[in-house]
Amino acid sequence: MNFDITDAAPEHKAGFSTGARDDYDELRQTFEEFKAANDERLAVIEHKRGDVLLEEKVDRINRALDAQHRRLDDLALRQARPSIDGIRRQPRDGVAREHKSAFDAYVRAGDVDGLRQIETKAMSVGSNADGGYLVPVELEHAINQRVMAISPIRSIASVREISGNVYKKPFMTAGPATGWVGETDARTQTTSATFDALSFPAMELYAMPAATATLLDDSAVDLDQWIASEVELVFAMQEGAAFVAGDGVNKPKGFLSYTTMANASWSWGNLGYIASGAAGAFAASNPSDVLIDLIYSLKAGYRQNGSFVMNRKTQATIRKFKDSTGAYLWQPPAQAGGRATLMTFPLVEAEDMPDIAANALALAFGDFQRGYLIVDRVGVRVLRDPYSAKPYVLFYTTKRVGGGVQDFEAIKLLKMAVS
Repeated sequence: MNFDITDAAPEHKAGFSTGARDDYDELRQTFEEFKAANDERLAVIEHKRGDVLLEEKVDRINRALDAQHRRLDDLALRQARPSIDGIRRQPRDGVAREHKSAFDAYVRAGDVDGLRQIETKAMSVGSNADGGYLVPVELEHAINQRVMAISPIRSIASVREISGNVYKKPFMTAGPATGWVGETDARTQTTSATFDALSFPAMELYAMPAATATLLDDSAVDLDQWIASEVELVFAMQEGAAFVAGDGVNKPKGFLSYTTMANASWSWGNLGYIASGAAGAFAASNPSDVLIDLIYSLKAGYRQNGSFVMNRKTQATIRKFKDSTGAYLWQPPAQAGGRATLMTFPLVEAEDMPDIAANALALAFGDFQRGYLIVDRVGVRVLRDPYSAKPYVLFYTTKRVGGGVQDFEAIKLLKMAVS
């Protein structure tokens, strides 16, 4: 098997490219070789014989699987990113066309008159506290869609747009008294429901791409496309880290930052965890049993829409697990552009999840659409700065994003510990 994973330019056709289909076929072929080599390794272990070369072979194929999976993800991502040109071809009203023209003049030459007139007509101030002007609506939507395509938690969480700085979601802490009574029995007066609210403040996220004067003067360059492509990866990386482990200080609060407790004694406001059964590792015998415990720690209503979340190193370890019939629990995507599955549930790769280590919360399972809420404040702003980094022009691009757990029953964690 040749493990050269250099990325050749794919031939684009309708649907997925030829390159993506070839990579998908190669991924499945490599997984078959991985299973054969791992089965041989397990047979050697069962007979109490060590084979260093065989261990290295399994690890090499495992790394090749990761590399091929990553390349397939990259190809699928490039085709999933929306084209701003396609959005631009949609009908616009006069205000949208005027905004686009004024924004182009601002980005290319620093002309602010057009944007000031538009925002004055809209009865809004020309800039926020940090300066900058609102980008055209189609550019804002394109940035958000591109970030969603590459941000792992955003792709499975619930997302809500807000116009203010804080979103408050009420929830019931005590419901009205209810019960069964006979037809002629006296009814006692019921108590009123008691409510509380979870707050999700939107924090400022920024990127600062730089352009040369030559780029700005080139009328063939699509500046909307350039800005979106420059900020998408930065936004996605910062969001991804915050949604997983953000401390809530000037950033969203990640689901791993909440107080955790053993699932047997779980209470609202905390996230429950299942212990792996060994310090910093899976149990030596029947290691996959804890994954079953994790799945069934969720109520049925959440479990049916559950997803596993882990990083690639953890996935490489779990890829070796088999059930009692000898079938591998990890399976490659069923089609090009799909997700790998673990015990039939989708597997989401989030590199900000911890590696397997003592007491690490290395794996999560849950209905993240119900469990984690992301709030996007409407409006992406750009501030043109031609002075700070001469001869380059900086574009201070900001958006406001918040996030946090909204349903503490919907997400469970796996802790690499004895108990």
